[in-house]
Amino acid sequence: MSWKAKIVDYKHYLKIERALSNNSIENYERDVQKLVNFINQFELDFSPLSIRKEDIQQFIYEISKVISLRTQARIISGLRSFFEYLVFEDYRKDNPLDLIKSPKIGRTLPDVLSNEEISKIIQTIDLSHPQGERNRTILETMYGCGLRVSELINLKLSDLFFEEGFIKIKGKGNKVRFVPIHSSTMNYIHIYLNEIRNKLIPAKQDSDILFLNRRGKRLTRQMIFIILKDLCTKANINKNVSPHTLRHSFATYLLKEGVDLRAIQQLLGHESITTTEIYVHLDASYLKTVIEQFHPRKEI
Repeated sequence: MSWKAKIVDYKHYLKIERALSNNSIENYERDVQKLVNFINQFELDFSPLSIRKEDIQQFIYEISKVISLRTQARIISGLRSFFEYLVFEDYRKDNPLDLIKSPKIGRTLPDVLSNEEISKIIQTIDLSHPQGERNRTILETMYGCGLRVSELINLKLSDLFFEEGFIKIKGKGNKVRFVPIHSSTMNYIHIYLNEIRNKLIPAKQDSDILFLNRRGKRLTRQMIFIILKDLCTKANINKNVSPHTLRHSFATYLLKEGVDLRAIQQLLGHESITTTEIYVHLDASYLKTVIEQFHPRKEI
């Protein structure tokens, strides 16, 4: 039984049974491929069915010399999922990762952008270019709706329900949620549609996609990252910023304004409230303000 064949079957399982996105499937495949590369490099004779815990421990020991603990933990998690699949399909009796523990890593919170910093970034956009109007609308939509980058680039014209004040979002695991959209964000989208997008000839497969490049094709995750990084440089924002930073900043702003955590959970599309609790950044100054304002004995 070859690794290649089992990886192909595994990808089908992730897509059909677990309904994962293409991006998630590629990440899982990449983790398994690292193990396969190790086996090929050292000319080892291990199949998906014969490889043992000790063999995988040796692989982990070798890669730990050149990767971070966080990456190491992710690869172990990815391999554990692959072998769980083989056990599930009765190809193996055991999962060799069951007794292999992931390294303990500290939880790091991403940088947060303030409303002022968001405005500063947007103000650096050159609106004299068509891509400028599009990029402003992209940032306003991502930040104003708390979207994942994958949700933004796959947003469709048919997902816009402006009369009702919502947009339809297909999130992780193809789960659909309806996100409220503010009138200011709707206005930016209207400007982009009427002045920029209607002058493009969309590619056939992307005719319903909202945000397009100059060739009429949907934007990539990498392109959104590049756009944001370039704008942050121009705005002299010296933080580690990615598209996910906008989503994190959206959630943090709502929390500081007193929005209930359950409501934030629904807006972000988190299945578990625990994810929202970890995700939302609570700094010490905010907690101090909360306790001063709401302490039950403050009047005594």
